[in-house]
This record gives sequence, structure tokens and C-alpha cells, in this order.
Amino acid sequence: MGFELFTSMMKEEWRLHSTVFGSISFALFPVLIFGIVFMSSFLLPLFRAVLPAGDLALVTIGVFLLLGVMVGGFGLLGNEVMNRRFGQMSLLAYSARSLPLSERYIFTTFIIKDIVYYLFLWVLPFVLGFAVASPFIGVPAMLPLLLFVSLTMTFLFGLSAIFFLSTVYSRSKPALLVIFAAVVVMAGWAFLSYGTRLGDLFPPLQLLRNATWISFFLSCILVIIPFVVSVLIFKPEYSGTSKRFINLLTPLTRKLSFFPTPPLAAKDLIDLWRSGGGIGQVLFSFLLPLGLIWFFLSVLKSLVPDYAILLVFAVTTGIISATMYTWITSFDTFSSYACLPVSVSTLITSKICTFTLLQVIPAVFIVIVTIITGMVQYLIPAMVLWGAVSLYALSVSIYLTGLTPNILVYDVRVLIAFLFLIGVPVMVVIALSFINPYFGIAALFLGIPAYGLVRKGYTRWEAKDMASF
Repeated sequence: MGFELFTSMMKEEWRLHSTVFGSISFALFPVLIFGIVFMSSFLLPLFRAVLPAGDLALVTIGVFLLLGVMVGGFGLLGNEVMNRRFGQMSLLAYSARSLPLSERYIFTTFIIKDIVYYLFLWVLPFVLGFAVASPFIGVPAMLPLLLFVSLTMTFLFGLSAIFFLSTVYSRSKPALLVIFAAVVVMAGWAFLSYGTRLGDLFPPLQLLRNATWISFFLSCILVIIPFVVSVLIFKPEYSGTSKRFINLLTPLTRKLSFFPTPPLAAKDLIDLWRSGGGIGQVLFSFLLPLGLIWFFLSVLKSLVPDYAILLVFAVTTGIISATMYTWITSFDTFSSYACLPVSVSTLITSKICTFTLLQVIPAVFIVIVTIITGMVQYLIPAMVLWGAVSLYALSVSIYLTGLTPNILVYDVRVLIAFLFLIGVPVMVVIALSFINPYFGIAALFLGIPAYGLVRKGYTRWEAKDMASF
């Protein structure tokens, strides 16, 4: 029964992704990762000339820690989101009432499924690309195996840690805030005490560098404890649970009367809040990834000026801020509006308005970072870089994906186009910022192509049949 449930969940995961992203595009995603890593491996001698091998390993570990953090938010995935997005569809993980199995057994199987699924989707293609290239670049034969174990442990730690936090969030939001505040305080103290050497204490990184049984044992402990605690305290919410809410649409519509379509913008905000998009989205999809990115960018302090780290971080914040567009398009489809006199361009405009409101979060975040780092004199270029890149990345998402930006993650063709359209101008503004911080204000010129891409996006998606899944 256990293996049958596991295979059924694997099929369910594949069908969900292939329905949203398309079977061929989704199946080619691991191939894309393999190809990128294989070709990039031949550039290792150039990377080592700029970045020491130890720092390069730290950055690689950081990427997979971020990946684990992003995937680990499945503790937040309840029937509320699934029902809003896919009607009455529900996951097997929430079927304890209809199956002769305990909730804990079903959800443990769900965790194992996610581990296996994403290891094959992300970690294995990465390591295989490096392993195939290793004989041609003079890498020791054991290094790909060590890399696989280390990256797997790193990914699992990120996944288990966020799974623990998101499970606490589903039980008690105040408890999560207390834990999160404690983690921030401890991380800040540790960073002030050890600086970038703090990463050297991370067991999976030690495993990659030294390959000792102690580092392997500590890595296992680091992964197992959060998983076990999370499974013990997990409590699913059933779709049959009735909820009552006060009428927020009318008063919120009045407050948003300055928007072109106040009711639609109000609906987006209400959907986002009631579907776990309040504290959870901000913590797991924004603050935690940016906190980790800031730490790993700090590794480059010896190579570039301090203001360069801040400005690169502002650009990165702009790119991640653009993912908020995904937050506000995840809970409905165009088919919900097909019988109403509402066009695709009207809906996109509404999403842009909601997106603009949410930009208060990253704006405050950038201000706080510049104050904490003592670089207030660079606040203006940092804010310009963040805002311009965020709006430009939003325009690219609208042009490429319309009302379904979630396809950006695993659709190979869309992903390549996105990376090209974002990468080229972003590298230009970063280069200008390195020459002089205030040259970064030139990023305001990104508003010109951004406006054109949004207009083209309106025309493009008005002419297409919108998906109804």
C-alpha cells in the first residue's frame, strides 16, 4: 500500500506540472539544467581565476540551499490554494478521510515523494552535467560523487527547515514570528562573530571540502531533526472545513478607487491574504531567499567595493520582487471571467495595480538594508535599480506569460527567453553601477522597453485562447 501511494503521488505531481507547463516543456527542464552545467564546467578555470575554489563551492551550496528553501514551502500548500486555482481538485496528501491510512503516514509519504521528485528534477541533472564534463577538465573522479551527496544534503536541509517553519505557520502564526525573530537574531550574532567564515561551519559544505564521516553525520542530523518534528506537529486542513469572512471587498474597493478597476484589485488582495499569501508569502518567498542571497554576496566583499554588493543586491531584489506577479495570478484563471465583460488586458492591468501595491514590501526592505549597512549615501541609486529592474522584469513576464507566469519556472523556451531579455540589460546596468554608483540611475531607461513590452503583451494575449485549467 505504501509503495502504491508513493507512485500515485509521483504521477499526481507529474500530471499537475505537465498540465500547467506542458508535458514536453516540463520534461526538457532537467535536460536544460544538464546542458547548462555541462557547458559551464569548462569555464571553471576562468571562475577560479576570479573566485577562489572555496568561495565557488560556498556559492554553489548557497544556490541549492535557496532551492530547498523555495521547494520547502509545501507545508503552506493547503486545499485553499488548490481549490481557488483548480476548482475542487485536491492532493492525495489531504485524503486521510477517504483512505484507510493515518494523516501522518500519508503526509510522510508526501514528503518522501517531494524529496525524490525534486532530486531527479534539479540535483541529479546538475551533478550529471558536471560529472560528464569532469574527465575533460581534470577534476578528481570522486568530486562529482561528493558534490552529489553535499548538494543533496544542502537541498534537503533547506527543504526541511522551511517545511518546519511553514508547518509551524499552519499551526500558529505568532509562534512562527517568535521562531523567525529568534533565528534572525542568532544569525545576525553569528554573522557579526564569524563574518563570511560562518558558511565554513555548514556541515554539507564541510562534507564537500573535507569528506569526513563527522561532517556526513552532522549533515544527516541537520536534515532529520526538522523533518521528524515537522511530521509530528503537522495538521492538515480539509477542504470540508467551513470558513466565514467579513465583507472586505466593498471597503477595500473604496480605498482603491484611484485604480482603473478597483473591484478586481481588491479581489486579488483578498485572495492573496485568505490563501496564505500574507505573512507566509513574504517570509518564504521574499525575505528568506534575499537574506541568504545577501550572505552569499558578502563572500565577494574582498573582490569588489562594498557599494557594489549593495547595488547588485538591489538588482537581485528587483528580480525577486517581480515574482510577486506570480503570487497574484496563482488563484484564478481567465475562464473565471470568460462570461463577464472583462478583457485579458483589463485583467493584466488589474494585476499590475495589485503588484504596484505589493512593492511597498521590497521598498521598505531596501531602505532597511541600506541603513543597517551604513550606506545611506547610495540609497537613491539602490532604490532606482530595484524599482526599474522590478518593473522591467514584470513587463517581460507579462509579455512572455500573460496571466500564467508560473509557466516561467519549467517551460524551457519561455525560461530561456526570460533569461536573455532580463540578463542583457541587467548586466549593462550592473556594469554602469560598478563604474560609478550613480550611473545606475540609467536603469530608469528600462522604463521605455518595459512600456513597449506591456503593450505588446496586451495585444499578444488578447489574440490567444486563454488556458482554462
